[in-house]
Amino acid sequence: MQDHAFEGVGLTRAYQLEGVTVEALRGVDLRIGQGEFVAILGPSGSGKSTLMHLLGCLDRPTSGVLRVGGVDVATLDDSSLADLRNRMIGFVFQSFHLLARTSALDNVALPLVYRGLGKVERRAMARQALEAVGLGHRMDHRPSQMSGGEQQRVAIARALVGEPQVVLADEPTGNLDTRNGAEVMALLDRLNADRGVAVVIVTHEPEIAAHARRQIHVRDGLIEQDTHENR
Repeated sequence: MQDHAFEGVGLTRAYQLEGVTVEALRGVDLRIGQGEFVAILGPSGSGKSTLMHLLGCLDRPTSGVLRVGGVDVATLDDSSLADLRNRMIGFVFQSFHLLARTSALDNVALPLVYRGLGKVERRAMARQALEAVGLGHRMDHRPSQMSGGEQQRVAIARALVGEPQVVLADEPTGNLDTRNGAEVMALLDRLNADRGVAVVIVTHEPEIAAHARRQIHVRDGLIEQDTHENR
């Protein structure tokens, strides 16, 4: 296993919007180790979501070097990059992104389709993941039959089903009330502590970031503060 889940050197990301170059990231250096619990914070437009998209292999840097699990993403074609993303990273989004007409079990099993696993094996792994997040009794329910907190736990189970090294969570409590948000954060805390899964949360809420043992503050496309450096 590599020492670092992510390693970025001089990362930039620029977009062309109506003929104007917008620099979302302007030279970011960071390392996130295996098993860390990290929060990335910043105001709207700071570049924190762009940074998460790069770390999640959903986008590529304009310049700089990004290694994910020790692999330089610049050396990968789109298919290989998708394979790395599927094997190493689990995603949890604010809006859950569950298939509305599909059971919790089959929602969780979906990422395993892309690994070529058979239906029986996929469902067995999905069942285990749902039990791990306390939803063994809701496997056959569709998202509309579950609360927001339960839907987010299904999304976490889906992120975990492939046994990733990292879970990236983008505003994971943004659509939840206080109680359900606290339950989701407690679940992420346990996954990090008990399984050693690295957790990276993107948030603008200080109380959510407080769960992390390291906070990276982003502003104007640069890292403004990294509490890891202050230890």
